[in-house]
Amino acid sequence: MKLKLIFLTLLITTMQLAIGQVKFEAKVSKKKLGVNERLRVDFEMNQDGDNFRPPSFTGFTVVGGPNQSISNSWINGKRSYAKTFSYFLEPTRRGKFTIKQATIEIKGQTYKTLPVTVEVTSAVDKPKDGNNTDFVASENLHLVAEVSKANPYLNEAITVVYKLYVSPRISVSNWRELDSPKYSDFWSQAIDMKQLKIENGEYNGEPYRYVILRKTVLYPQKTGKLNIEPLSLTVSVDVPTNRRDIFGGRLYSTVNKTVAAGNRTINVKPLPLEGKPNDFTGAVGSFDFKVITNKKELDATESLDAKVLVSGNGNLKLFDLPKLNVPNGLEQYEPQHNERVRTNLTGMGGNISDTYTLVPQYKGQYPIPSISFSYFDLKTETYKRVSSEEIVINVKNGPDGGSAITSSESTGSNKKVVTQIGNQFRFLKLKAKLQPISKTYFFKSTGFWLSLTAPLLAIPLFLFFGKKRQQRLNDVSGNRVRKADKLARKYLSEAKKSLGNQKEFYIAMERALHNYLKAKLHIQTSDMSKDRIQRLLKEREVEDAISIEFIALLESCEFARYTPSSTTAMQQDYDKASRVISNIDKQL
Repeated sequence: MKLKLIFLTLLITTMQLAIGQVKFEAKVSKKKLGVNERLRVDFEMNQDGDNFRPPSFTGFTVVGGPNQSISNSWINGKRSYAKTFSYFLEPTRRGKFTIKQATIEIKGQTYKTLPVTVEVTSAVDKPKDGNNTDFVASENLHLVAEVSKANPYLNEAITVVYKLYVSPRISVSNWRELDSPKYSDFWSQAIDMKQLKIENGEYNGEPYRYVILRKTVLYPQKTGKLNIEPLSLTVSVDVPTNRRDIFGGRLYSTVNKTVAAGNRTINVKPLPLEGKPNDFTGAVGSFDFKVITNKKELDATESLDAKVLVSGNGNLKLFDLPKLNVPNGLEQYEPQHNERVRTNLTGMGGNISDTYTLVPQYKGQYPIPSISFSYFDLKTETYKRVSSEEIVINVKNGPDGGSAITSSESTGSNKKVVTQIGNQFRFLKLKAKLQPISKTYFFKSTGFWLSLTAPLLAIPLFLFFGKKRQQRLNDVSGNRVRKADKLARKYLSEAKKSLGNQKEFYIAMERALHNYLKAKLHIQTSDMSKDRIQRLLKEREVEDAISIEFIALLESCEFARYTPSSTTAMQQDYDKASRVISNIDKQL
């Protein structure tokens, strides 16, 4: 009797311990939320069960779920199991609501969760849902346009730097420009970004990683409030979830997020009217000015070059150089304009020049008078004038033209006096050797008989080529191959033009691959995740090896744009892309 009592006690204790190890509970993402926010409810258990029954969710509308996740791992020889049913709820009105009990059967026993009370308040300004992947991506991904100066002068250089900030809580796998700013009221110049570099920084006082995507130098061309259009990107963001794999590692969900830098407004100040020179043509910055010649002594009818040169930093491409005035005895030709300008974050720097070719007609001395150049100095915020030195050209040998050749005056119509020289028309031939023109007739000529018989001779050729064309049309397999190759060349034509330019080549090739998928699979670029592409290609009975090769080519485009690559590697990628598109089109 005692043995039976002991055995029964041990059995009951073991059963109670086993029952005590089962956990089944309800968890909510928040207990107080706005009517325009969402609520996540998780029903978690540590052992597998059957016949799960959720509550009715009074006061809420189910907008997502049930989503089921299972975590099964072994740590130090001990098994850890977790199973979760998740629901996303949207409040229907304000008030206090109770998430009632959910039930499940585990090993023949029925378990229930405890009720959870949630308060729904009025709408909040900015809805937050820490468990929503789209919200998490929005909160941890920011595109910022940093403007160097908000109140520049007209034609003063400002810089716009676009930075993409990424929180350590998420990761970014790829991005693409969705909409680029036009800068309609500015002269703009993009700074070449040779390689993207990830740096550490802060955003709103929190540690972030960031990458500089674009640098642009702008010169405002109008005064008043000007709008800088936003840069928009579509970014593939990997957001950690509450699910785990069989090894206990956290699973990630990929979200395609669109971010924009936002509109920026700058107030452009007009240049002051006080002290503005009459010959001011819009130069803003810091400049040097001079007029130089390649020679000062020469003979008549020889040529010399006179260069009007402006060098320094400022809007070098956006103003006119002063005109060169020369005496009547110098023949002047239209100037040749030359620009040696580099653009960096501080603006334009270098020099511009107009080179005049001058030809003296008579011997004597020809003074080239001084000319002046005016500009607005940003450092002192005043106008400055720089004048060139007078240059005297000494013509040693040539006909004597009298005292008028040394005068720097011009006629009333501002045209130079043109003086004839004895050998001025020496290139004209005065003794011509003319030959009579013989008359020929087309009728009964060789050309007449050829044009008459050629159509008859062409009939066998038409029959031959027509037969060949019909044979080619009947070759279904060959036509499919030729059509696929033609399609590949069509989509990759832009990439082929950019061979040798790494950045442009891989951007063009990636665009070609995306356009091909859009045309063949009827999906948008925003839906082109790698898993979706593989699934669609498999549904269309494309071989797995070709599908994997296509995905690898996309990944190669993504990484090759930001890492050095040779022309040979680009040619290999182009040939590979052509072959893959052709193979996919044949199988489709």
